[in-house]
Amino acid sequence: EDLKNAISIHHSLAVRATDYSKKPNVFYLKTADWRIFLLQAPNAELMQSWITRINLVSAMFSAPPFPAAIGSQKKFSRPLLPTTLTRLSLEEQIKAHDTRLKSMTVDLTEHHSYPPDKKVKGKELEEYKLKEEYLEFEKMRFSTYVSLLRAKLKTGTDDLDKFESALFDTIENEGNGLTKSRSSPSLNQEQPVVTIRVKRNTSERRSYRHSANSKHKL
Repeated sequence: EDLKNAISIHHSLAVRATDYSKKPNVFYLKTADWRIFLLQAPNAELMQSWITRINLVSAMFSAPPFPAAIGSQKKFSRPLLPTTLTRLSLEEQIKAHDTRLKSMTVDLTEHHSYPPDKKVKGKELEEYKLKEEYLEFEKMRFSTYVSLLRAKLKTGTDDLDKFESALFDTIENEGNGLTKSRSSPSLNQEQPVVTIRVKRNTSERRSYRHSANSKHKL
């Protein structure tokens, strides 16, 4: 296999492409560097399984982020996300993600408390929207991570098939507050995406985002 074309899923989030209707069983994968891939599964059951497993692995092994860069200007900058594996135990990982979730929730509330003036345009408005988008996404990502890891801790198994079976039984019974939207969330997609067709023999086509208005079709 050519690992040069492999997609790193550390700090990533897989979400159902509810706004995409051209093909069935499609989901988005948003990576740590904020590229977005569009993937298609053979059927709805496998799509749900892929989303769950991607998010679970990301939640289990993603190391805590580095502090945001400090500069002379008050420009918003996303924290650096390490590619190394976490050294935390499962319980510690849940606690770390939960701490980040609470922090993102507080920061988002505070951010919304000081909206820019209606007359503000250009760079200042763009900065506000960038930070808002980041906080909303991170809140959803850590919420998904915490829910999945708590479910894994409760099931007490490393067998992914058994975990999925127990997870979806829990969802059906609404036992611990974990809903299907948590194990397979939806992303309000307004950004350009990189398209990949995924089959049993996986082949990939990838490129980087070029402009805020461009999209690659599936």
